[in-house]
Amino acid sequence: MDIPGGDLLAAVQAFFDAEILPRHRDWVEHVVRRREPAPFMMDLRAKARARGLWNLGLPERMSNRDYAPIAEITGRLPWASEVFNCQAPDVPNTIMLQHAATLAQKERWLEPLLEGRIRSAFGMTEPDVASSDATNIATTLRRDGSDWVVNGRKWYITGGAHPDCAFVIVMGVSRPDAPRTGRHSCVIVPMDAPGLRIVRELRFMGWEDSIAPIAELDFEDVRVPAENLLGEEGEGFAAAQVRLGPARLHHCMRAIGTCEVLVELMMARAAEWRAFGRTVIDYDATQQAVARSRIEIEQARLLVLRTAERLDKEGHQAVWRDVSMVKVAVPEMAQRIADRAMQIFGAMGGSDDAPIHRAFAVVASPLSWRHIKDHHRCYPRIGIEMACRFATSQSSPSAQHTEPGYGTPRPSFHVPLHSAQRVNC
Repeated sequence: MDIPGGDLLAAVQAFFDAEILPRHRDWVEHVVRRREPAPFMMDLRAKARARGLWNLGLPERMSNRDYAPIAEITGRLPWASEVFNCQAPDVPNTIMLQHAATLAQKERWLEPLLEGRIRSAFGMTEPDVASSDATNIATTLRRDGSDWVVNGRKWYITGGAHPDCAFVIVMGVSRPDAPRTGRHSCVIVPMDAPGLRIVRELRFMGWEDSIAPIAELDFEDVRVPAENLLGEEGEGFAAAQVRLGPARLHHCMRAIGTCEVLVELMMARAAEWRAFGRTVIDYDATQQAVARSRIEIEQARLLVLRTAERLDKEGHQAVWRDVSMVKVAVPEMAQRIADRAMQIFGAMGGSDDAPIHRAFAVVASPLSWRHIKDHHRCYPRIGIEMACRFATSQSSPSAQHTEPGYGTPRPSFHVPLHSAQRVNC
């Protein structure tokens, strides 16, 4: 069943209101407290698929710009994306497979993902290197006859501990003597491959991911057939960028939906509670907290929508700065709003009776796992610094330059040298 684009947002909202939201308490009881699958999930997913609300996050189904408001809706509850088969990390992994997989790989791994029969993981982050720079990845991929042999350790691998996770896409060094961005390759490793061990399930700031359980994985002489190479050898870094742009945007889109819930909860709590003879909402500090949160959500949403539209039109290679800015701006905004919500809720805000501490951990997690926030904050500034340096050596206002590794001409900005000297990263 196909729904016209103009009606899709309304259809998702109606399904969310009628089918998902009323079941949230039951989902928490089964999945979070009892640690068992929600008995109604399969039926809900079947209903969503029958109504054409399936695989919405894929480029052939919707543009990033059109998907953004839908991701906001699903971000209001932690498990809503799963109902529409739009959960991380499966959507970005699907995009990567569509881009780089062979026909045989698509038949074995992609089709079951699209059907919702299996789950997947992406193995990049490592405990011993700064994984915010993907070229640091140290896991090795060694060719031995008709096999690739994988050795290394990965951690904070989203979905790696899910019981239905069938494979992990592993990034590793296969050409150690090649240039930085040509050293890495990606291979598909089945989760039942001999030598692959789930070391432990990980938590972050006390938060446990109930949708895509997080794993630490150990690879010891894991052998996979040569045909499990995803894309060309040495192109793992480029292949990963295909998934990272949409993955980061989708995370930020959902985070905005989460923040909308936090603001609603702040207002409800402040209107109900009284302190020192007045309702909490009557205090100027509370009103400022709510107003500032509204302003920041609207600003972040506009930045996300602009980046999504540019990503659709120009591709990740031309928009990586914008993606980096979103990756910094939205989580920082969400952390501030979660902190304000905790202040208004008091002790309850840090308990499992409210979603606030979980929201804080979820939006902080991708930044902290890869030490990524400060590095991403540097990217726009690096661009300014490069433009300033170039401006001091060129006299033509119309001159252009190309940045190493990206190949996209960027306009020169003629800025006084003293401004460039103040750019420290």
